[in-house]
Amino acid sequence: MLASTSPSPASTAAPMTPVSGLGELVRSGKYQGLLLDQFGVLHDGRTPYPGAAEAVAAAADAGLQLLLISNSSRRAGGTLDKLEKMGFRRSAFAGVVTSGEMAHSCVTQRPDAWWQGLGRRVVHFNWSSRGPIDLQGWGLEVVSDPSAADFFLAHGTEGLTEPGPGRGGVREVPLEAMKELLVGAAEAARRQGRPGGPPPLVVANPDVVTVDGDDLVPMPGALAAAYAGAGGRVVLMGKPAPLIYGEAGRLLGLEPGRLLAVGDSMEHDIAGAASAGMDSLFIAAGIHAREVLPEGAGAQGPAAQAVDAAALRRLAAHHVPGGGGPTWVTTRFVW
Repeated sequence: MLASTSPSPASTAAPMTPVSGLGELVRSGKYQGLLLDQFGVLHDGRTPYPGAAEAVAAAADAGLQLLLISNSSRRAGGTLDKLEKMGFRRSAFAGVVTSGEMAHSCVTQRPDAWWQGLGRRVVHFNWSSRGPIDLQGWGLEVVSDPSAADFFLAHGTEGLTEPGPGRGGVREVPLEAMKELLVGAAEAARRQGRPGGPPPLVVANPDVVTVDGDDLVPMPGALAAAYAGAGGRVVLMGKPAPLIYGEAGRLLGLEPGRLLAVGDSMEHDIAGAASAGMDSLFIAAGIHAREVLPEGAGAQGPAAQAVDAAALRRLAAHHVPGGGGPTWVTTRFVW
């Protein structure tokens, strides 16, 4: 990778400073907590990355609080079970915050006036083969007609939950057809002069893609992009929106300046950390590996792989507001 520079706790790191691993940053003494992404950082959805479990254990042993902060459609329960089965030490983590958990909390508890006025009729974009999200207990009525919906809820990109009593099934729908449904709903709402404009789209997982083994799988953020492009209002429940970072800081009891966000998505992990006033560590071998690493390189390869600095700067300029970028850069999440 690029030449390593050890951080100094008394100085401010230049954006995109390369480091050889997490240990350099922990030893600086600047950080008391880590906000860790999962997919593309700790594992690929199936297999842990080399050195990741060891890095988690070492950071916890060094006294840092580790919080998983994940753009996952699913609620937090079961996340640590999965990581423990992959070889991660369960006790190393102080807790889990997922975008799916944030969506459940806001939709069911209605924490402010906006949520209280949201309504209960919903068109639900769901998973099918990856395991559907059950809306039982959410207090919602699933509808199939977008014009009858108070809002849209996106948990997945494989189909639409069918209306009906009890647990409705999921009708598989191609991703492009779901995008067309949303775009059509936005256009129809404007034509009809719908009060308040098109129904809001609540996105339980803002990621556009995620890693699944060696593949990239479309996530609900792809639906959000299409809807926003058509003029629809999008409410993101995870990174890069500030809500999930505020909850993470509250849970750990730490100010943003004492937290280091670790992730592989420039658009979500790095931009979100910047907007929350946090330093960040960019993992180059995640979803952007094909853009910033040599052909054939990846998260399962050697840690010391060359990061294309020019490509990294272009990526940051495209995704991070204000011309910023990650504070630190490394190839893989290792100690």
